Amino acid sequence: MQRFLVLDGYDRAGREGLIEAGATLAGTLYQNMIGHYRPKAQIDIFHPADADARLPDLSAYDAMFWTGSSLTIYDNVPAVNRQIELARAAFRRGIPAFGSCWALQLASVAAGGSCRKNPKGREFGLTQQLSLTQDGRQHPVLAWRDAPYCGFTSHFDEVETLPNGTDILVTNQATIVQAAEIHYENGRFFALQYHPEYNFSEIAALAKFRGQGLIAEGFVDGQAGLDKYIEGCQQLDKMPDDKALRAQFAATDDVLRESHKHSEVIRWLDLHFPAAY
Repeated sequence: MQRFLVLDGYDRAGREGLIEAGATLAGTLYQNMIGHYRPKAQIDIFHPADADARLPDLSAYDAMFWTGSSLTIYDNVPAVNRQIELARAAFRRGIPAFGSCWALQLASVAAGGSCRKNPKGREFGLTQQLSLTQDGRQHPVLAWRDAPYCGFTSHFDEVETLPNGTDILVTNQATIVQAAEIHYENGRFFALQYHPEYNFSEIAALAKFRGQGLIAEGFVDGQAGLDKYIEGCQQLDKMPDDKALRAQFAATDDVLRESHKHSEVIRWLDLHFPAAY
């Protein structure tokens, strides 16, 4: 039986905020997504940001999956530094790793790169026109994609300086590094800036969680605009074939069909763990 470790990057306060907003915890989203495709695997969730967290025995796991986070990677605080050191330990051990959003930033910093607040501002909801680089077109996880696509997103920070041994796989106008594979010491970390684990219901809950920031940044027009955005997301999650709602959010099958939005996860698992389950 394969053993997978899911590392939920949120601290306790962040997790409590998600619960209050009606969102699913990031670790649970990953556990459910991976378990759907590897139902016989043991999948454990760990919270490395917590001060009382006891570091897991990495040798007990065949792969690790790192989620998003409400933390900021360039803040010099224990909740961040613990995760950077854990990522470095995983690189040294050579554990196959996959992750999204915070995971890309974390792996980049752990391997010697840097991150910053995106000067173009926050990306939220959907990121559009995701395009493969030459390395992306040759990567077995992404090579099947033959046209620009969209993905769920929620981030303010971006990778600024790439560590040595990094292949940029996906890019767009919002941020240069939308996906990368980071080669460092004995490990490889495949990471996306976008979120294959999300759906429009989760985006609605995240909009509630980050509502005041979205209003302040002009993403929505006041509380009425936020409420309308949340309602639209909830409706589209229930009616994914509604043409008007699809047009309103510029949403395609890339985010409305699980076989599409989970494609990177499916192919990464098949690449590293091809044995039939």
